[in-house]
Order: sequence, then structure tokens, then C-alpha cells
Amino acid sequence: MHPAGTDIERAERLKEALQSLYETNKRIPVIVEGRKDVLALRKLGFVGEIITVHSGKGIYDFCEDLSERFNKVILLMDWDAKGESLMKQVSGHLLGMWEEFLPLREIIKILCQKDIKDIEGIPTLLERLAGEPVKVGEPQEESFNLRMDM
Repeated sequence: MHPAGTDIERAERLKEALQSLYETNKRIPVIVEGRKDVLALRKLGFVGEIITVHSGKGIYDFCEDLSERFNKVILLMDWDAKGESLMKQVSGHLLGMWEEFLPLREIIKILCQKDIKDIEGIPTLLERLAGEPVKVGEPQEESFNLRMDM
């Protein structure tokens, strides 16, 4: 019997999407809206580069800087009205750099949408769905032990 509010299947699917994002983020920076989004991803265990849009620059200058520094980026804006608007603005300036990672954002958005509209809410939602705190990117004890035996 699982605690009220849990949805283990949805939690697993969300964790799988986040695990994929985590692996990709080891090589490619994730672009989020603000500091709380960075903190949420770090809480989940993300170790790659995470960059906030609101870093004191205008959108155009921010995107120019990104395109000079990186070949690819993962755009992970919230899916509220402000986030969708920002996604449209930033993505328009970074054509060819982000499109292949859009399905990851869409999967995360679909799995979260009926409960939350932002990145910062993911750790709390995932914990409620799973019935326990969840981290991505860490070896699970079983798989860690298997590797030690090899």
C-alpha cells in the first residue's frame, strides 16, 4: 500500500526523463529561468553546468554569449505563460542549438503539467509521487556493488 498522493509509475517515468537530462547535462549546459530552478536541479543531483537566463543581460546579449561559448544547449524553461514566452524568445535566437533536446522538456512538462508549472517544483512533486526523496545520477546500491565485483 502506497501513501496517498503517490503515483509510482509516473514517478518512475519522470525519474527516467530526469536521468536522461542528467546524463546529457554532463556534456551540455541546461538553461533555466532562475536561481530556484538551479537549486531544484542541484537538489535532484545534477552536477553539470546550469545557466540562468536572468543573469543581468538582455535576451539578445545572453543568447549571443551562449552561442559563442557552446555548440548545443538544453532549454528547460517553465511551462507557465512567462516560461513559454521566454522559451520562444531564447529559442528564436539559438536556432540549431537546442531542438534535439526539446523532447526531454516536453516529456518532463507532460509528466508534471497537471500538478506544477515550473522546474523549481519538480523535487517536491517527484518526492510526493514516489513517496520518498529522489535523486538522479547517483549509482543505486545494487548497481554500485555489481561494479565493485567486476
